[in-house]
Amino acid sequence: MTRMSSGDRRTALVDSALRVISRDGVHAATTRTIVAEADMSLASFHYAFRSRDEMIRELIDAVLEAQSAAALSSLVDAADIRSAIRGALQSFFDIVRADPHHEQAMFELFHYALRTPELDDLPRQQYAGYHETVAALLAAGADALGVEWTRPIADIARFVVTVTDGVTLAWLADSDAAAAGRTLDFAAEFLAALARPALASPAVPAAAPFAASPLITKEHTP
Repeated sequence: MTRMSSGDRRTALVDSALRVISRDGVHAATTRTIVAEADMSLASFHYAFRSRDEMIRELIDAVLEAQSAAALSSLVDAADIRSAIRGALQSFFDIVRADPHHEQAMFELFHYALRTPELDDLPRQQYAGYHETVAALLAAGADALGVEWTRPIADIARFVVTVTDGVTLAWLADSDAAAAGRTLDFAAEFLAALARPALASPAVPAAAPFAASPLITKEHTP
């Protein structure tokens, strides 16, 4: 059998945990169930992670990274900030539709953490990660398209996360993709209205040659 690196082992266990939680719920995701899903020994789990809670934290980080990568890819061919925002929102919603059980698992992990004293900081960290990811996307989109935001990026990012949470929960409840699309259209139009053409930065005078500075010379002494 091929020997797995520590990083590959961690990734395989995280992927297995997400499959178990998506299929059977968070309470079914014991370490024994996870290693059985990954076709590993229990010792392999404890070699890779100090605890199940540590693995759950890494699972959430991995999901955030995947969602961010999908949204970033939508910025490549955007002609304007409205289409960039709409494309990023659609990329997120496509992920939701492709695997609704995955999104249910993320919400279940959130509620599980709220009720678990050892993980009571995780919901705050989870949403801080969401906000930071969206803020980075907003900054990247603005830089790529030559606009600037008229409101603090942190506030706009929080609004975007609130919208995506609401759209996800509503779609999980009613499976109405057309209604979700209309909501995303409205959100994109609202957000685009918060952008304006970036002001040109004033020209910075060229620095004087280092040797010409009257304050710094080779023979300067206190």
